[in-house]
Amino acid sequence: MMDLIALADFTLVARHGGFGKAARAANRPKATLSRRVAELEASLNLRLFDRGPRDLKLTEEGRALSERAGALLAELEETTRSIASGSDQPRGTLRISAPLLFSQTAMGRLAAEYAAKYPEVRLEVTSEDRPVDMIEEGYDLAIRVNPDPDEALVGRAFLKDRLVVVAAPTFSRPDRGPVRALVRGNDRSDQWSMETSSGRVSIPVEPVLRFSSLVMIHDAVRAGAGMSQLPVSLVAGDLAAGRLVKWGEIEGSDVALWALYPSRRLLSARVSAFLELLGSAFPMAAPEELTAYVDMQSFRN
Repeated sequence: MMDLIALADFTLVARHGGFGKAARAANRPKATLSRRVAELEASLNLRLFDRGPRDLKLTEEGRALSERAGALLAELEETTRSIASGSDQPRGTLRISAPLLFSQTAMGRLAAEYAAKYPEVRLEVTSEDRPVDMIEEGYDLAIRVNPDPDEALVGRAFLKDRLVVVAAPTFSRPDRGPVRALVRGNDRSDQWSMETSSGRVSIPVEPVLRFSSLVMIHDAVRAGAGMSQLPVSLVAGDLAAGRLVKWGEIEGSDVALWALYPSRRLLSARVSAFLELLGSAFPMAAPEELTAYVDMQSFRN
């Protein structure tokens, strides 16, 4: 059985970068911390620190243990406090990684609602489209679009969307030749296949503008610079108001937003509360719900 006190002392030393600093921060004897860490290393048959004459560095095994144990001990401490106080009210820090578009449109309001309901939680949201290592980087929750299967993560899809081809009413398709297209990133497609009211249609395209953000593409399309593929959630308000017209739907473009968390962690009250908030904001998981939630018309007008 692992000694939890020794494990806690190890994470304390790892966090402060040395026995002396950890001892001063915790008002504990330096010798006690050193002994506890040595006992932990002996029980695991692992070297957790490389001890130099002037510095102390985590080994690869020590770094992995520190990152995982620190999160688990924090959750255990939170659970203990909640039980002792007779309350399961969320508290502590909740770190979330979310994709750029969802962050730009919805996370601000979601965060505000969460903070108002759970004032004892400090919410930290990072906007990024790259896949993150939740355990290594210390995230409690990650929102991702069509994530790859990962045995270390569990979660649920809370919102679905699809891509439609749209353009401004003033933008017309040329009689011949490719159509001016606005694309994201390094999309090199020269033809788009879409479903229309009259059936499947393939049209040649010429990417004339490239952006890293769908919000920028949205603005350029509304300004009449060309046509583009955009999520229904981003353009539903424009289609209803006549600011954009739909040319068709991209085949096989269904996407789902997932809320993911590490399967090896206890599901903290903080994460559970945020999952409940997502469920109440998007009960049908329909793209139009996201449009209505953020009031896209006033957001982009």
